[in-house]
Amino acid sequence: MTNNDLARGNPKTGAGPAGHGLSSAMALLLALACGLSVANIYFAQPLLDAMAEDLGIAPAAIGMVVTFTQIGYALGLILIVPLGDLWDRRRLIAGQIALSATGLVVVGTASHTAVLLAGLTLVGVLAVVVQILVAFAATLATPDGRGRAIGTVTSGVVGGILLARFASGALADIGGWRTVYLVSAGLMLAMAILLLRVLPRGPHAAMAGSSYLSLLRSTAALFAEEPILRDRALFAFLIFADLNVFWTSIVLPLSAPPFTLSHTAIGLLGVAGFAGALGARNAGRLADLGWAQRTTGLSLMLMLAAWGAIACLHVSLWFVVAGVIMLDLGLQAVHVTSQSLIVAARPDAASRLVGGYMVFYSIGSAAGGIAATMVYAMMGWGGVCMLGSGISAAALLVWVINASRLQEAAGCALTPSPPR
Repeated sequence: MTNNDLARGNPKTGAGPAGHGLSSAMALLLALACGLSVANIYFAQPLLDAMAEDLGIAPAAIGMVVTFTQIGYALGLILIVPLGDLWDRRRLIAGQIALSATGLVVVGTASHTAVLLAGLTLVGVLAVVVQILVAFAATLATPDGRGRAIGTVTSGVVGGILLARFASGALADIGGWRTVYLVSAGLMLAMAILLLRVLPRGPHAAMAGSSYLSLLRSTAALFAEEPILRDRALFAFLIFADLNVFWTSIVLPLSAPPFTLSHTAIGLLGVAGFAGALGARNAGRLADLGWAQRTTGLSLMLMLAAWGAIACLHVSLWFVVAGVIMLDLGLQAVHVTSQSLIVAARPDAASRLVGGYMVFYSIGSAAGGIAATMVYAMMGWGGVCMLGSGISAAALLVWVINASRLQEAAGCALTPSPPR
């Protein structure tokens, strides 16, 4: 396969225009780009103690690092992701990834807390390229392969989230926490050049010629028009708050006695989580088959059960490994199912739908991150586990109470509405 094959949209080797489907090679490349991009907003989690010591940030306040990144991500979801339905996605994707390198350099060279937080906010704003990549894959895929395509590309997202912790821990042990961001800046610049060369031209933007203000208004209107978007946005808030409760706080007990683990060792938990995430990559196919509601319920039950194992941290680390696999397997399955359903409901509004849905992911992640460090400071690891299991139970309760309505909404989503 050559770059020219990919750029021309050869249906056998590259990603073709709408109707020709998305090749496996292009889906994997988009997944890799997603992984590298989303990793930038999760590198900090195993490094919170090192950042706090280097810049003189109080341990109870270090959760700001995660929160500011997620605030930036939320702003990008609102202001940038909808542009995928207005501008050429190929140029938008390459430009965002190239600019991300600038934000990463700012973080890697920051000497004051304010500069660090400003750089992390910029990194968060630009990391929303992930959602444009997911929407791009969804519009290139054929209708019967859309769920599978989203599952493959989203596996790159979850893989990036989880493996970021291992990569950042390993690099920090070698050259300090700043090395993590400077290395990532170089990788992002290289990815931007590659994507600009090989990405095919996607379908004509649904709102090409419209004003930016009209675009933003239509994004807000989708929440009123599409019940499936509202339902799935609530699940996004809860499951990603749940995930960040664990990942933001786990570094604190593991880096302290009696464990005193290195950043590399702590990051290895991300490898275990990635194994769980890969196990759920076919969740989009189950949505295509009409099993979205059942998949969601079983996955939420798995996330709740995971906290039982995670609570056994001081009994054995193997319980935590098992809990991480369960937590990330359940989250990935719900996340892929949700995106498959909302894009199937309105393929012409893919970028706006995914952007609106992911705003709630970002809010949930920020809330989970700051709540976890506060609860840990007050109640220790037991309090964190109570918080995480409570969030999981709330998500499962929403599913149980609204089971019949959610099933009907999922069925309607798989019968797409005409473009509006």
